[in-house]
Amino acid sequence: MNLDDIKSALLNSYEQDGGINHLDGVNLPTQDSVQQLASDYMHLIFPGFFEETCLTKQDVPEHVAQLLAKVENRLRHETEKSLRFAKNPDPTKHAQELTIAALNELPRLRKIIQTDVAAAFAGDPAASSVEEIILAYPCVLSISLQRFAHVLYTLGVPLLPRMLTEYGHERTGSDLHPGAKIGGHFFIDHGTGVVIGETSEIGEHVKLYQGVALIARSTAGGQALRNQKRHPSIGDRVTVYASTTIMGGDTFIGSGSTIGGNIFVTHSVPERSLVVMEEMGLKVLDKNAHYASLRNDWTI
Repeated sequence: MNLDDIKSALLNSYEQDGGINHLDGVNLPTQDSVQQLASDYMHLIFPGFFEETCLTKQDVPEHVAQLLAKVENRLRHETEKSLRFAKNPDPTKHAQELTIAALNELPRLRKIIQTDVAAAFAGDPAASSVEEIILAYPCVLSISLQRFAHVLYTLGVPLLPRMLTEYGHERTGSDLHPGAKIGGHFFIDHGTGVVIGETSEIGEHVKLYQGVALIARSTAGGQALRNQKRHPSIGDRVTVYASTTIMGGDTFIGSGSTIGGNIFVTHSVPERSLVVMEEMGLKVLDKNAHYASLRNDWTI
């Protein structure tokens, strides 16, 4: 085929197969704009860390004012497009209201994100400084974006929250759904391959290693399961080691527990449990010295 033939075939595909933006109607948020929003947001959360030129203390008020204006404008614009897509009856007014509501959360987000940075530094002896954590650790980007996206998700903004977290996913390899509820002092070590599903709930001082997945059971329910609790909950001060999968909306990992690596967990675990894989199968050791051995065909 020549170029005209290819063009005709593509135009025919657009008509028959779909998969194009709303060219004659509402326009969708763009990935480039959302990525710039994510970048400007990170500059607001950590002023001075990502600038190419030196930022003095005297520069900070004007710098923040300029950044905040950019974030407000872009967030309002992309939110309005998202609301139009969702057929909101007054997208312009509601976008303004939702944007201000989201930006009002920035001071609170900064405070909780600082606890995440502190948890990463305290939890990794390979880290030489807090500055190294902020500049080099992928968990800072993925968790910070998830926390902002969660605010938008809670406010009911369509499309945009998921686009923000998917940008973090692309950059870090950690797939954190904006719907997940995550407590403070959260640390993902290494980060690659971590998956946290929409209805997951995570307590305070939780540490996950690479490849940990908090997932839903795969059933034929599909869209019928929307808005139901499908993903596990994790208590406070829990550590989950690499490549472990925890599955199911009724699965709860009790506070103070440690889950070993390469384990498939489908049932709840009591508080202060140590879950390990041994030659005869999985075993749960109560950290208070109460010991139970699971049958070979059990998973927990």
